[in-house]
Amino acid sequence: MKFSGFKVAKEALTGHKGWKPLWRNPEPKKSYDVIIVGGGGHGLATAYYLATQYGLTNIAVLEKGWLGSGNIGRNTTIVRSNYLLPGNQPFYEFSMKLWERQEQDLNFNSMMSQRSVINLAHTDGQRDAFRRRGNAMQLSGAGGTLLSRDRLREMLPFLNFDNARFPIKAGLMQKRGGTARHDGVAWGYARAADLRGVDIIQNCEVTGFRTQAGRMVGVETARGFIGAKKVGVAVAGSSSRVMAMAGMRLPIESHVMQAFVTEGLKPTLPAVISFGVGHFYISQSDKGGLVFGGDIDGYNSYAQRGNLPIVEDVIESGMALMPMIGRARLLRSWGGVMDMSMDGSPIIDRTHIDGLFFNGGWCYGGFKATPASGYAFAHLLATGTPHETATAYRMDRFARGYVIDEKGVGAQPNLH
Repeated sequence: MKFSGFKVAKEALTGHKGWKPLWRNPEPKKSYDVIIVGGGGHGLATAYYLATQYGLTNIAVLEKGWLGSGNIGRNTTIVRSNYLLPGNQPFYEFSMKLWERQEQDLNFNSMMSQRSVINLAHTDGQRDAFRRRGNAMQLSGAGGTLLSRDRLREMLPFLNFDNARFPIKAGLMQKRGGTARHDGVAWGYARAADLRGVDIIQNCEVTGFRTQAGRMVGVETARGFIGAKKVGVAVAGSSSRVMAMAGMRLPIESHVMQAFVTEGLKPTLPAVISFGVGHFYISQSDKGGLVFGGDIDGYNSYAQRGNLPIVEDVIESGMALMPMIGRARLLRSWGGVMDMSMDGSPIIDRTHIDGLFFNGGWCYGGFKATPASGYAFAHLLATGTPHETATAYRMDRFARGYVIDEKGVGAQPNLH
C-alpha cells in the first residue's frame, strides 16, 4: 500500500474501506541472519537501513511490548544538530540530513516540521559560548545564527526578558531544527522495514543470550529460542539489564525523565525554545499543546514515571522563562527511561562477544539521533566497522580517556 494524496482522497470517497495494516504480525522463524533487540526508533531504523542499504532481509526486530511503548513514544520530539565537538557534530548533522528526506524515503508522514530551535543565553559568558558553537555549526554545514536581544524580543515577545536573575541577552538559532511526530517515526520505519521482508515481532521479550565458544548463536525469548548469526541490542533505558544477561556491565545509569503537555492552544510558539539557565525546553505540537520537559529525576529507576520534585522544578523554570504558561492547564505527563552515559554521548560498538553489538547511552539525544543511529548501527552490523560519523562512539573510550564532554559539565549523569 503506497500513500499519496490520490489514495487519501479515494478512501475518503469510498468509506475508508481500503486501508490495510501498516505491517505484518508474523510468528518468529527458527533463525535469522540478524536479530535486533528493541523495537523502538533506533531498532526499527537499523532494520530498515540494513534492508535498504545493505541488502539484508532475513532480519527480526524483537520488541517486549508493542511498538511505541518505549522511549520512541515518550519524548518531546525535538530534532536538531546544533552540536559543537567533532565527535558529535558530523553524526548529528548526518542525522539531520536523513530527517530532511525521511518522509520521502519512507513514504510516510512523520510530520517533520523545521520550525527552528532557539537556545537562549542569559550571561555574557554563555553568549560567547553560543557564538563559538554557532561558528562550529557554520563550519560543519549545520548552520547557526546568533540572535540579539532585540531580534529575540521581536520573535518571542512573550518571554521574560527582564527577569532580574535570568535576563535574556542573546540566542543561538538553528533554522533547520524543529520537531517530528514520534509515533509517526516509529510507524514509518516499521512499515518500510516490513515491506522489505523484516519480521517485526511484538510481545517477544528477550530473556537471555546463547553463545558457543565466545560467539553469539541466538537469543532466548518469551516465545522460545531464536537463532541468529548477529545480534544488535538497542533498548535505551533497559540497556544495562539486557546486556547484563550477556555478562557485561555498562558505563550507563538509567534515570527517569518526565515530559508534559498542556491543553490545545492557538498557535503561540514559532520555534522550539530552550531556557539557558534551568534545564527547560518547550515547543508547540500541531494539535496546539505546549510540549515541555526538564531534568532527569535524580535517582536510578526503570519505571516510566517520575516524582513531584522534578515536576515542581520544571514548572518553576517554565514560569521564570515565560510567565504566561501559568495560565495553561496541564493535560498529561509521562516518563521515559534514559540510558545516561558517563560523558553524555552514545555508544555504538561491537562487544567482546563475537556477533553481539550494542547501541545505547543516548541520554537526552535519542530521538533526534534516530535516523543516523539506525544507519550507523546497520553499517556496523553489516560491515563490522564503524560508520564514518560514529567513530568516536566506542565502548572503551572511558577507559582510554577519549570522553566526548559535549556540554562541559563533567562525567556525572545527574549533571547532564
